[in-house]
This record gives sequence, structure tokens and C-alpha cells, in this order.
Amino acid sequence: MVSTENNGLQQGQLQAESVDGRDGGVTLMDMLRIIRKHVIAAIVTFVVVFAAVCAYTLLVPPKYSATAQVFATYSDTAANSGDISSVNNASSYISNQIKSYPTLATTESVLQPVIDDLGLTMTVKQLAGQLTVTNPSQTAFVNITVENDSAQQAASIANAVAKSLSSVVQTSLYASDQKSPVKLSVVQQAYEPTSPSSPKVALNMAIGIVAGVILGVFVALIKDLLSTHIQEAHDLQEIIDAPIMGRIPSDESLDKSVPVMVSAPSSPIAEEYRRIRTNLSFTQPVEGTKSRLVVISSVSPNEGKTTTSCNIAATLAENGASVLLIDADLRHPSVANKLSLEGNAGLTHVLSGQAAVKDVVQRYWKPNLHIMPAGPKPPNASSLLNSLTMKELIRQALTQYDYVLVDTSPMIVANDAAIFGAMGNGIVLVSGRGVTDKRELRDIAAQLDNLGVSVTGFVFNFARESKKTSSYGNYYYNDDEDESSRKKGGKNRRKSSTARRSK
Repeated sequence: MVSTENNGLQQGQLQAESVDGRDGGVTLMDMLRIIRKHVIAAIVTFVVVFAAVCAYTLLVPPKYSATAQVFATYSDTAANSGDISSVNNASSYISNQIKSYPTLATTESVLQPVIDDLGLTMTVKQLAGQLTVTNPSQTAFVNITVENDSAQQAASIANAVAKSLSSVVQTSLYASDQKSPVKLSVVQQAYEPTSPSSPKVALNMAIGIVAGVILGVFVALIKDLLSTHIQEAHDLQEIIDAPIMGRIPSDESLDKSVPVMVSAPSSPIAEEYRRIRTNLSFTQPVEGTKSRLVVISSVSPNEGKTTTSCNIAATLAENGASVLLIDADLRHPSVANKLSLEGNAGLTHVLSGQAAVKDVVQRYWKPNLHIMPAGPKPPNASSLLNSLTMKELIRQALTQYDYVLVDTSPMIVANDAAIFGAMGNGIVLVSGRGVTDKRELRDIAAQLDNLGVSVTGFVFNFARESKKTSSYGNYYYNDDEDESSRKKGGKNRRKSSTARRSK
């Protein structure tokens, strides 16, 4: 037992190290998995963003841009009069002065004459809002661009502003008895544009696509971050490093009081339980025996652990192994009811010394499949399950059966599963999609790590049925089954796609 506990502790430490290693950041594969998980939210976000950009592009009024260009030179009259000593000094003076002309062009001195001449119904501030005036670096040019709803008016205003700016620079900046040393000449008139400058349809569409993709990914990440319940099998492995033994979808056949291995042995779900059986066959036997102890639990109620226990037991028995299924969930017994067996006598009577094991064990379906119901609910379930009698019962069972399955209470209810897991090589956790709480699973993982009990693997319940599995549906049916049975089975599977199995 000491060796088993040490092995479990080492496995738990490796699990913790593995989880810690994954906490370093989100990899590209993690990102793709998250996007795939929340692909609908990402697509909806992309469509909304792209549609908003398209609507803006189509609804915003078009605007037209026209540009006039002026060039600054020194005045010959000013140079000859001696106001400027040389051409070099003139160039330096112009370079310093021209830097202020873009701001000068938006002042009242320049724009009010334009408003008066063209009869514009706008203020100086409004007209200045339509202007973009620049002085390209290391040049004597001033570019005057006007953006207006009217192509004709855009050109007219640009030319008028260029003319007014030239006039102000040459006549209004100096005292009346002095000549301006700078002369502005219109070297390029503005012409009426033939196409709108905005909105830029191609650019906006590209922005819409990029913004839609980025926001779609962001929404998927936020949704995954805020998700409190397990939605995909991979979510389980982010918390506990254990294999996924099988994925079981929702189906009406699992709600019946008979295992799917008995009612529909050729169904895809039956094959998935056979997959679990194969995975269990590779687990290590209990030390000192050739038998395997399979402890089955879940984080919380209503995750389908009892249904899983019954179907795994039937699957193992189908393969010829001798199997004992023990209902050790003394707080909420369910195995007898699930299999339509007499449940008045069971494990409680054995542990309390009121009955022998042979008196409460029942055969089910096959001679090699034995069931031990829980019996009536005792007031001291924890004491009974921790007793030496319980440990001896398990020890004796391992000498008589190939597999001993123990269906235990959910781990948020009690830690019975950890007690039984320490007797073997860990526990099998049944996790229901949309049921298992991530925080509770992390708490359970920490508890199991402290106790040195490992998780053998997960059974992911209520899994989404993949398209690939659906396309292979008819492969699982026998040739002698009629077409109506196949259609009926497919209809039942669709109806139960959102159902949740009882515990």
C-alpha cells in the first residue's frame, strides 16, 4: 500500500508540474482550440463588425477633395531696395516664414474674404474644418486641400483660399510703407474632382475584415475566460493531465433502465464504451493481484457517473471478464434503480454485519457480471466506507474478479472516491459538458494531489456528436436491421441531443 501511495503521489506531482508548465501562456494551438470552441460567437462578431463598416461606407455622404498649390519666392523689389542682402538670406527668410503659412491659411484674415467672395453660408471655423494646409518638408510649396460635399465647391474654395493667402502675405503682414519680402504665386489651380475622395470603399472593406477578425478572436478569448463550466474535453486536460478515455454523447438509449450494451450493442455509443474498456485494459492491476480496481466518480451530481459505471461494467462483462459493480454511493444509491434490480439489501448490510456478501450480490445479464447494490441509506456512510470491513471486502473481491468497479459519491459531496482510489491506481472521473464547474475541478485536483491519488482518465459525457461520427452512423448497424429502425434511431438521437442524463 505504501508503494501504491508513493506512486500516486509521484503521478500527482507530475500532473501539477504539467499544469504549471501550461500556465506560461497561450500557444497558437490553444488559440485555435478556443476559437473553434467559440466559433459561433467569433463568426457573429465578425459579421456584425463587417456589416457595420459596410453600412457606414454605404450611408456616409461622399466627399470630394481638391488641391491648389502655391509657391513662395522672395520679392525682387524688396531685394533691390536692400531689405534683403542676398539671395541666401532671402531663402533662409522664406524657409522660416513659410512654416507658419499653414496656420495662417486657417485664420479669419484669409478665410473671411473667401466666404464673402463665394457667398458661403458658413463660419470661419466651419470653413477651416474643411481645410488641410501643408508645407512639404524642405520645400517652398504650400498645398491647400479642401474637402467638401460638392466637387465644384471644393475646387472653388481651394482656389479662393490660395488667392486670399497670397494676398494677405503680400499686402497685409507689414506696415503700409513697407513691401513684403515674400511673394506667393499660385502654381497649380484646383480642378473639380471626378470621383469622391471618401469614403474609401476598398480601404474600409479591408479595415472591416481585419477589425472583424481581431474582435471575433477577442470575443472568443473573453468568452472562454469567463466560461465557468467545462465545454470541451480539452478543458479537462488543462486542469488535470489525464487521458480522455471516451466521449459519450447524449442519447435517449442511455436513459433506459438497461445498459446500452444490452439494448443497442451495435450502436456508436456502445462502440465508445468499448473504447473505454480497451483503455481500462491498459491500466495497471492492483499491486499483488491480477485484477483492476476501477473507481468511478464525478466532480458534482448529474454528470452521468452511475450510467457510465453500469455501461462500463456491462462492456467489460461482454468481453468475458468477471466483473463486480459495487454501488458505494451510500448517500444517494442509484445502481439498483438504473438496472431495475432489487435494492433493499446491499453494501450497507454487509458493512454493518447484517448480511454476507453472497447474500446481496446479484447476477445481471451475463453469469460473469455481478452487482452489489448499496442497500438502504445509512446515517454513518463515511464511517462504513472507511471501515476495515470495506477494505477487506475490496481485497477479497480483487481475488475473485478481473475487474471491481466502485461507483462512489460525487467528490464535492464526499471524498470517498479518494479513499478507494488510494487502494488501487487512481480514479476515473466522469465529466459532463456544461455541468462540471472549472473551479470545483481545480479544487478537486488540488485535494487529490495532496492525498497522492491520481486520475486514471476522464469519461466526457454529453459530448457534442461530431459530423464524422454522424457520417459513419449506418456503419454500426447490422445488415439485417430494417431501414425504419435506422431512421427511428437517428430521430431519437436528434431529439435527445440536448437532454441530460440523470445521475
